[in-house]
Amino acid sequence: MSVTPDELFAFLRELGIETTTVEHPPVYTVEQARRHREGLEGGFVKNLFLRNKKGKMWLVVAEESTSINLKALGRGLGAGNLSFASPERLQRYLGVQPGAVSPFGLINDTGRLVRLVLDQRLATLDPLNLHPLDNARTTAIARGDLFRFIEATGHVVELMDLAPYGDI
Repeated sequence: MSVTPDELFAFLRELGIETTTVEHPPVYTVEQARRHREGLEGGFVKNLFLRNKKGKMWLVVAEESTSINLKALGRGLGAGNLSFASPERLQRYLGVQPGAVSPFGLINDTGRLVRLVLDQRLATLDPLNLHPLDNARTTAIARGDLFRFIEATGHVVELMDLAPYGDI
């Protein structure tokens, strides 16, 4: 059973992590999300939930304006060909629906089957704005606190320069 947004917020409080959350209409794309940023500062991301032919899963989190060539990224990760994972896999591994993907979904990956890759440019942005398992909300979290959350879920923060994997 997937963790709810309220359970996520309780977990963050247990870790001593403070966040700020705003509600807005559901958004499914970066473009839609840009319309609902009043009062939000910091970095904004796009999240790609990917799989390869062997069924291995990746959550790639990039600064929102980053373009990514999946073929090139697959080579860079040693993953072979990457494609977007199905909504069913998204639900199974991260416990969210399309549009709500973010590193917060790692709380539902108790088997630690998803490899997380963060664009190294995100390490320079603070706070970071993410969907808290719900695409009708955006939560601002300090960069260091996001890293602490990820580690508390048993995942590794893997920083990677995604710029070389842009559209070629």
